[in-house]
Amino acid sequence: MNTRLSVAAAAIVAGGFILATSPHPAAQSFNLPPGARAEPPDPNVPLYFEVASVKPNNGGAPGMGINRAAGGNFRTVNTPPSALITFAYVIQSYQLVGLPDWARNERFDITAKLGSDPAAVTPPAPDHMMLAMRTLLADRFKMKIHKETREMDIYALVMDRPGGKPGPALKPSTDECAARPGGPRPEPGAQPQGPPRRADGSVINCGFQQGPGVMRFNGFALSIFAQGISNRVGRQVVDRTGLTGEWSFELKYSLPPAPGADPAPPDPNAPDLFTAVREQLGLKFEATKGPVEVWVVDSIERPVAD
Repeated sequence: MNTRLSVAAAAIVAGGFILATSPHPAAQSFNLPPGARAEPPDPNVPLYFEVASVKPNNGGAPGMGINRAAGGNFRTVNTPPSALITFAYVIQSYQLVGLPDWARNERFDITAKLGSDPAAVTPPAPDHMMLAMRTLLADRFKMKIHKETREMDIYALVMDRPGGKPGPALKPSTDECAARPGGPRPEPGAQPQGPPRRADGSVINCGFQQGPGVMRFNGFALSIFAQGISNRVGRQVVDRTGLTGEWSFELKYSLPPAPGADPAPPDPNAPDLFTAVREQLGLKFEATKGPVEVWVVDSIERPVAD
């Protein structure tokens, strides 16, 4: 068991590293009153887990998990370093380059705990757990990483036909979602209030939810959809539809099964994702080039198991 991980870890800034040597990080909005949302912690001030255990997982089972729990507890199961890095730096897998093969394929179990229970941070800013994982990666995996911008293949999300109209599933949203990103924390002992509802009693589902063969989107600009779907299509997606305002849709498509999963998709007659976006939303992915922010791993080592 590794206690109080060193904070002499790489604090990332654009274009290079700063090594933080202070034994105590600056105040980072821990233990705010119930209902409060924390200011995003300073990513240049390393945070750390008070206790962390890292063990290789050689079971060979499919699946993985990154789990948070109350009290600042953190646990991963059967997770490759590549997934830990994308979690810690709030990036998609296509933005991570320079990894050796073992860091994408070998799996680890991690149990860790922060010194306190921080309040929630509104995405997409990195939260306290993510910054502590950056320190763990630098301490235990000896990882050095830097950020740069590269010209890469991307997709532009455009109208299927110039001057065309949105498809049958794409409609302007009438729900005010942007005003309540995540909502407040409930008071201790308070009864759950349930999800927000419209005047007719129907539940308001805001944001971008993805399930097997279905995507639901509501209450935000299409630029948010473009960001959210980037990892699914393996490239950065930028919104060039020209459609303004907030939108809502339910998209159904055929999702290739994951390794070891049931080979039957939810709807075997559903179109592939690219066709579904064109037919149901009236949009399409147009291949092009553009600048992409990437994180380059300069070096990484297998950790010493506890």
